[in-house]
Amino acid sequence: MSHQLLARYDSFDKTAFDGDAENRSTAGVSLLQLWHATTGSHWALFNISDADKARAWLDKTAALGHGPTEHHFVETV
Repeated sequence: MSHQLLARYDSFDKTAFDGDAENRSTAGVSLLQLWHATTGSHWALFNISDADKARAWLDKTAALGHGPTEHHFVETV
């Protein structure tokens, strides 16, 4: 089974997102796909290798003000 994270960003800062790549990598979070919706939001699909580290990364990005607006952990079936 593959564990993934689907995240919606209502406010998206590409520079901050790109600058966070090393932190994501350290947390075992790797970007699989990024979409731009017609509503202006962005959606990202990440592969997760460690759910606890991914949650810690989400908490940190939220505290810094550039985390996703909403997120869901999902897994393939």
